[in-house]
Amino acid sequence: MSLLKVEEISISFGGLRAVSNFSLDLGAQELVGLIGPNGAGKTTIFNMLTGVYHPEAGNIMLNGRSVTGMPPYKINRMGIARTFQNIRLFNDLSVLDNVKIAYQYLGGYSWRDAIFRSKRYRRKEKEITEWAMELLSIFGLAENRNELARNLPYGAQRRLEIARALAAKPKLLLLDEPAAGMNPQETMDLMSLVKKVRAEFDLTILLIEHDMSFVMNLCERIIVLDYGQTIAEGAPDEIKSNPRVIQAYLGGEVS
Repeated sequence: MSLLKVEEISISFGGLRAVSNFSLDLGAQELVGLIGPNGAGKTTIFNMLTGVYHPEAGNIMLNGRSVTGMPPYKINRMGIARTFQNIRLFNDLSVLDNVKIAYQYLGGYSWRDAIFRSKRYRRKEKEITEWAMELLSIFGLAENRNELARNLPYGAQRRLEIARALAAKPKLLLLDEPAAGMNPQETMDLMSLVKKVRAEFDLTILLIEHDMSFVMNLCERIIVLDYGQTIAEGAPDEIKSNPRVIQAYLGGEVS
């Protein structure tokens, strides 16, 4: 059974069709890229998958259950987590607290426990801190745990956002331009980290990225959008040589 099955979802804004009849089938532990020119509808698709937008037509199934129209927090708890094009951290909180926040729905204690600092509260908070520190160690951020998120270098902020997404214990991780703004060494390190994360956390990953070298060397399958429609899908070598992709995305012409 598919982990994620998207059936012909569509959405319009102001009468303009942003995404038209988009379908997708993702299996367990797949690593798939979603590419296309600016305005092709990539982030709009992520927003529909995570409940930020509700598709006007079509259906989104996660593990055989429809999540279409659900609010983002419910979809997150069912197993889909994401990062954003523009980094969205709690800048005035510590690195550790940024990750702990994502664990809170797993806390298992009441507001009374929190107010009176009960034994259950202390035990659960200790577990959450330990889980968060394990993630920070994987992402090379353990030594920065007490720093404010705003004070991290750009590449470290990107890693922290991914770590926070993983704290929700997702089955499917959506990465929206994770390599944006990174230098070549940071991009290479991120590529290795994504592979490691997929293996260690048994994840399926769908990512948007404009860095073609990153996509071609990381993803096993690539889907190409143009004007809200899928124009190609296949392995990286197939996509590189596809005339429609060359014309629409890579800047060439169809002979």
